[in-house]
Amino acid sequence: MNGERRPAGRGTALTAFTTRGTVLAEALAAALDGHLRTEDEPLANWARRSFESCEALVFVGAAGIAVRTVAPLIRNKTEDPAVVCVDETGRWVIPLLSGHLGGANALAERIASLTGGEAVITTATDLNGAFAVDLWAKKQGMSILQPERIKRISAGILRAETATFVCDRPIEGAPPEHVKVERGTDGDPPADVRVSFRVISSSALQLVPRVLTLGIGCRRGTEASVLEAALEDFCTERRILPQAVEQAASIDRKQDEAGLISFCEKHGWPLRFFSAGELGSQEGSFSGSAFVEATVGVDNVCERAAVCGAGGELIEKKYARAGVTFALAERPAVYDWST
Repeated sequence: MNGERRPAGRGTALTAFTTRGTVLAEALAAALDGHLRTEDEPLANWARRSFESCEALVFVGAAGIAVRTVAPLIRNKTEDPAVVCVDETGRWVIPLLSGHLGGANALAERIASLTGGEAVITTATDLNGAFAVDLWAKKQGMSILQPERIKRISAGILRAETATFVCDRPIEGAPPEHVKVERGTDGDPPADVRVSFRVISSSALQLVPRVLTLGIGCRRGTEASVLEAALEDFCTERRILPQAVEQAASIDRKQDEAGLISFCEKHGWPLRFFSAGELGSQEGSFSGSAFVEATVGVDNVCERAAVCGAGGELIEKKYARAGVTFALAERPAVYDWST
């Protein structure tokens, strides 16, 4: 999923290289609920493992060691964890990687507050007190579809140029300096930043709000690969970006469906189940089926499950393919300008 941050990893991994540094690292590990590299684990192995599984890596020691260690592991700003370096006295705390999306800047500030040191923040938007679109997207729970376009937006704002945001939903509060907001339409109005869960052909930086619940119905024994193929076709046909899905929902009779569970786990989606009574109690216009009602006790699973899970409006009605049905509902979301 291009531009979508991977699910948050497990905690903060720390390492140190001297006796004094280890004392500080142990104290930070306790304060941050982190875990310290053991002496018998090679540094390169620890870094590779932690890069894949942790939210942040903290090096207590020389910045050069940290840079050389993580350099071969760097991929892009939407995937890399936060990397922070702190000297063994705790005086200087330097975010080295993923300052905004990975949270390295915020982690450096927290570590500095613990050590009595100073966080050395070098991000231009932070230094100039300017609006940072990537930090805003993270705060609002949005995926960034084209992270390579962030630089253009930030550079323009730093030059005091106005960035136009087009959003399908209102954003509460006054926009930041050098930001103008327009409401979205069915077309594709000119914009620098576009907030939408629909596929859009544009040169704008697109932010994808994670507000959709995927309602799922399927035949008994449906394999994950069948669900995957159906999802690809569904999203293509309805022009939906899968990054917008935050969870999945179905009827409780599907709780033991291995293919369904595996499919949702692959995407990192929580899977919620509802009883036939809960599904049937939903108000609205649904695509009813006498066969489905006779089989599971309610006339529709995918649409009703989507609405149940989202607590909001059905935006895509039933799609059927190879014994799989999908529908989408949107959770009511309130955006603001906080970062």
